[in-house]
Amino acid sequence: MPSYRYKAIDKTGRPARGGLDAVNDVDLELRLRRMGLDLIACTQVDRRASVLAAPSRITRPDLINFCFDMEQMNRAGIPIIDGLRDLRDTLEHPRFREVLTAMTEDMENGKVLSECMTSHPEAFDKVFVSLVRAGEQTGRIAEIFRNLADSLKWQDELVSQSRRLLIYPAFVLVVVTAVLLFLLMYLVPQVTGLLKTMGVALPIQTKVLIATSGFVTGYWPVVFGVPLVMGAAIVFAIRTNARIGYLWDYAKLRLPTLGPLLQKIILARFSSFFALMYESGITILDALKTSEEIAGNRVIADGLMRAGQQVSAGGSLTEAFQNLGMFPPLVIRMLRVGENTGALDTALRNVNYFYTREVRESVDKAMKMLEPTLTLGLGIVMALIMWSVLSPVYDILGKLKL
Repeated sequence: MPSYRYKAIDKTGRPARGGLDAVNDVDLELRLRRMGLDLIACTQVDRRASVLAAPSRITRPDLINFCFDMEQMNRAGIPIIDGLRDLRDTLEHPRFREVLTAMTEDMENGKVLSECMTSHPEAFDKVFVSLVRAGEQTGRIAEIFRNLADSLKWQDELVSQSRRLLIYPAFVLVVVTAVLLFLLMYLVPQVTGLLKTMGVALPIQTKVLIATSGFVTGYWPVVFGVPLVMGAAIVFAIRTNARIGYLWDYAKLRLPTLGPLLQKIILARFSSFFALMYESGITILDALKTSEEIAGNRVIADGLMRAGQQVSAGGSLTEAFQNLGMFPPLVIRMLRVGENTGALDTALRNVNYFYTREVRESVDKAMKMLEPTLTLGLGIVMALIMWSVLSPVYDILGKLKL
């Protein structure tokens, strides 16, 4: 089906631009009219160019609002297809509006909501679609949308906490790098010229600093180019070589301080989705299989795959998780009690709460530790450089007094 770029206006006269697939320009005009838009002009474009020029991606807040609106309309008794039409007509996000238009047309052709979502993986991932399908099968679609909204909000908060943890170290790293380059490429050469004219004996730390400054100044393409090339090569190897990618994910989990925090974040995300899928009626094996794809770490995904194999062979979920060695004893005990009492869904909610609290506390502790540690590190670096620069100057001043 050809792709078109269009210019249109909505019911209030505001301009709208975007891209849409249609059989011809007449079909395009009809599709836009269903979206509440009047076509002004259109141009057929190559599909590959259309992908590159596509509007901004559908964000997590967009999905949160979508889930909230779908839950409220479902609880009010509004049919899903009518709710999709209403949402489509009120959305300002052009790409999401196009997705809802296509979903509405698919539902008019006899598809159910989860089948319509499957055609748009850029908006709805496999977990989202699986949960909606489970809600359709169990008649709990409103509850599914509420749980999805809560889960997406939790993910948004988790991402915000992680960014807050990384912003300060990144800022300090940039400042330290800029200061070091300024000192090595400008200040140290100036002082070196002065010291040479004075003809004084230089201490070892000053000689090392001058040699470092000379190397950075004389071979700056190598100094800046080699790290960039090495970084690009490492990223390429991680993405293309499964073994290297596995080793990289393993190394991240073994980093001091950050490794345990990263593991808690991954397990918090896993427990949240796993609890949500289990409560929605998805089998344990299917939930574990889906969790492998959302883990975001090859080591943990491999562990979940082995856990699924043990459960498939007749083992209990508690024994499978215990054999992984990734969950603390408290979590294992909660799962065992849940399985023995038939309240595994409650146990999974407790696991989710446990890891959510652990992540929040770990982020707060890491922030309190990072700020003074990085400030102290910056002070030590500056003190060493100033000591190396000023110590021969003080020697010269001492000789002048004599």
